[in-house]
Order: sequence, then C-alpha cells, then structure tokens
Amino acid sequence: MELALTLISNLDAARLDHKLIKAVCGVLRSSGIKVDGEDILAPNIAADILINTDKIKEAEIITRQYLGGNPIDLALQPRNGRRKHLLIADMDSTIVTSETLDDLAAAAGIIDKVAPITERAMRGEIEFAEALRYRVNLLKGIDVSLLDQVWQQLHFTSGAATLVKTMKAHGAYTAIVSGGFTAITERVRGALGFDEDQANILIIEHGKLTGTVADPILDKNSKVSALRELADRRSLTLQDTVAVGDGANDIPLLAAAGLGVAFHAKPKVRDAAPVRIDHSDLTALLYLQGYHMADFVM
Repeated sequence: MELALTLISNLDAARLDHKLIKAVCGVLRSSGIKVDGEDILAPNIAADILINTDKIKEAEIITRQYLGGNPIDLALQPRNGRRKHLLIADMDSTIVTSETLDDLAAAAGIIDKVAPITERAMRGEIEFAEALRYRVNLLKGIDVSLLDQVWQQLHFTSGAATLVKTMKAHGAYTAIVSGGFTAITERVRGALGFDEDQANILIIEHGKLTGTVADPILDKNSKVSALRELADRRSLTLQDTVAVGDGANDIPLLAAAGLGVAFHAKPKVRDAAPVRIDHSDLTALLYLQGYHMADFVM
C-alpha cells in the first residue's frame, strides 16, 4: 500500500531537519519497510516520507518510538485522496483557544460553578446536552452585553485563519459545527471567512439570557448529521472531508470524516481519533493533506 507518513514539528521547536528525516527513513528500512522517497512540505517543520507497506500500525509504532520525546506529530495515510474538499471544525478550544461558555461564566462571575461541568463534559464523563442545559441555566438573567465582552476578549488558535483561507483558495467549503452558541460562531465565521456556521441558540428576552437554549441541542449526533448533510450538498463523499475537534462530543464526527483530527485533545478523544495533533498548530491539517507551505494563504 502506498502511504504518506507525515511528520510535523512544533513550530517553536522546528526540529524536523534533514538529518532527522533521513534517520527515520533508515529506521523504517531496517524494519523491512520500503521507503520510496521524501517530500519536504516546509523546511524544518513538515515533511512526507513516502512508504510502501501493509504494516501500517508497525510503521507508526516504529516512528513514534524513534522520535521519542521530540515534539513532532505524525500520521499515516494513503497517498491518494489526501486533499479534502470540505472542512468541518469544532469551535471551542479548537478554532478559538478557550471554551466560550466558560468565558461567559467568567464574565458573569460564576466560573467556579460552570468550568468543572465543562471539563467533565469535554472528557465524556457526563452527557453533553444535559451538561449544556445545566450550565446555561446558571447564566439566567445575565445581560446580553456580556456576549460582546466575551467576543472582544476571544483569541483565535494559531493557524486557524491560514487553514480556512488556504482550503477555500483551493476550492474547499468550510464550516464551523459547534456545541457552542451562534452568538459567537457567527462572529468567528465572519472574522475567519468560514462559509457557514451551525451551533446552539441562546434564548434572549429583554436583553437578558433566559437560562434556556433552543431545541434541538446540537450534540455529537448532530455534528455527524451536519457532516453528512454538507457533504451531500456539495456532492462529496465522506472520504472527501476533514474534521477537527478536541472534546468527547467530537469523537463520532472525527470517526466519520475522511480525515478526523483530534487537536490538542482530551485523552479519550486523542485515543479514539484516527489522527491526533499534540504539538503543532492548525496548519498541521494542511500538511496532513499534502499542502506545502508555499501553497498557504496567509
């Protein structure tokens, strides 16, 4: 089987030099794995090692063991079909650096009541819809202006804008599908250039949050449904899609996508996802698709 073994270094470390790439090739060859060549995607940052083997798991284990403590992510994929035409992205702790419901709770002065529940939901210890309703109820009566405050203090994850701009420049459709709230996802969509956003809707009356969220709740099953619907709408197969997320609510989505990426994720998600990114930023999703840095749209 013709595969691409993609290696991506932490940008601050940039340890993926020519010597290390050659060493990985040597270790693979010594284990009986055929190496066809190399493709430098970004000097010292990302590279493809082209291999031909049916020993997929063995090749991954060998490479991880050799890299040891180096802050380098890796993924093995078939060489054909790597370039995806639909991006589905979670928002909280993925496209933005924080959990926006926690940010809203912090602005309201009740972060200590909300954050522990968020953490448990992200780890998959409690059911998402139940946790969402409970946390939103705690926000009953707060002024809608706090949503503006959350937006003003929000930070985008490194590489988010480049990921969206580059995929769109190469003809892909991009969507945020989030268990968060449209009051924030709509603004993130506009700022980063996503084509679409889907999220939960906070009920607001007389300038105050009512402590309720509109039904149906956008949960893990809704995310998979959104992936399928968007792929169908674009006449794409699921193999043509890439999805990225970090919480337990994203696991079915990552499993269903052609390329499912757990991004700096919770342990349960990292273990379940087809591909995980622990060290790099969101531009890793471009390298995983075989983009060169020269292809990036900044």
